[in-house]
Amino acid sequence: MSTPGTYRIGAIAAVVLATEAIAWGVGLAFWFSAAHYLPQFRVQRPDVLWALLAGPVLVALFLGALALKNRSLHRFSAAPMIGRMVPGISSWRSTAKFLFLRHGFSFALFALAGPQMGTRLEEVTAQGVDVMVALDVSNSMLAEDIKPDRMEAAKRALSQLVDRLGGDRLGIVVFAGEAYMQMPITADRSAAKIFLSTLGPGLVRAQGTAIGAAIDQARRSFGPDAAKGKAIIVISDGESFDDDAVGAAARAAEDGIVVHAIGMGTPQGAPIPVRVGGRMVGFKKDKDGQTVITKLDPAILARVADAGHGEYIQATPSDPGVSAVITKLRGMDQSNLGTFTFAGHEDRYQYFLAVACALVLFGLLIGERGLRLTWNSFLPWNA
Repeated sequence: MSTPGTYRIGAIAAVVLATEAIAWGVGLAFWFSAAHYLPQFRVQRPDVLWALLAGPVLVALFLGALALKNRSLHRFSAAPMIGRMVPGISSWRSTAKFLFLRHGFSFALFALAGPQMGTRLEEVTAQGVDVMVALDVSNSMLAEDIKPDRMEAAKRALSQLVDRLGGDRLGIVVFAGEAYMQMPITADRSAAKIFLSTLGPGLVRAQGTAIGAAIDQARRSFGPDAAKGKAIIVISDGESFDDDAVGAAARAAEDGIVVHAIGMGTPQGAPIPVRVGGRMVGFKKDKDGQTVITKLDPAILARVADAGHGEYIQATPSDPGVSAVITKLRGMDQSNLGTFTFAGHEDRYQYFLAVACALVLFGLLIGERGLRLTWNSFLPWNA
């Protein structure tokens, strides 16, 4: 039993922890249900959701702070005097205030993650540059020296590029031992997202790294109505290139096309996983039975970018290099590329933000002390 004037830590902890467990259960149930039964539901910035893990930390800090307050009260006063020293302490008001603020924080974070549901037709006036991405889909891109692997990291970089291009137009060329047009230049970001989901090793049977063929294919993809600013972005590990990639980049530069390169992987390298039915059964081996180690070749990619009057960026797990490329694209001549209509995702963050604001407001309005009013306080002779 707690001393009058102190916080009832045991009861508060039970209520707060039970509410926390229920909130996580409801949240996870909603997430998995939406993923399975609402295919039109998506989160624009899923990385923000990791910040929700701060919630349990806030619970621990809150309970720890109350325990320290009780300890301080017992240190500076005898137990019978605490109630007189700090009258009106309310464990339940303090608990309610914290719960409102803590779960308002969670709803605000989910709103910041950008929940979207359904689609809408958007009409945009495209003004920007034309960009062709040459994406390496050779087996070496399955190496896991960048998590989860080079291919997924490259697709993540390309997805971020699509989200940040704005009015620019984008096309995709895939290559391994040969190069193929995957998506012609378009301003339709939703179409680019659809093509993005299909990318991966196996699109090109001939193995190798034909960077030069990919650059030439991308260079021929710019039509007569191309924008003034034209760029090719090569995303590759650069290993075992099979043709004159530097010469292809120089030819592109002669046509007024800037060639940038993003390196996927590490110079130390990693083995190439072999999967059967989605399950890894080992690593790729050479003819002598030795495990093949594939390594990033930054030198060739840097020479390609230099010949194309562009920049070489080495991707890292925390930075896929998209920001640096976007900065370069914004410095190029912008052109009016016409008006386009496409299907965009409908934002639903406002509902979660409204709930967050309401919870925070209620939390701020709740005082931490109980109200003890007496009739004498309302009598005129006590004024």
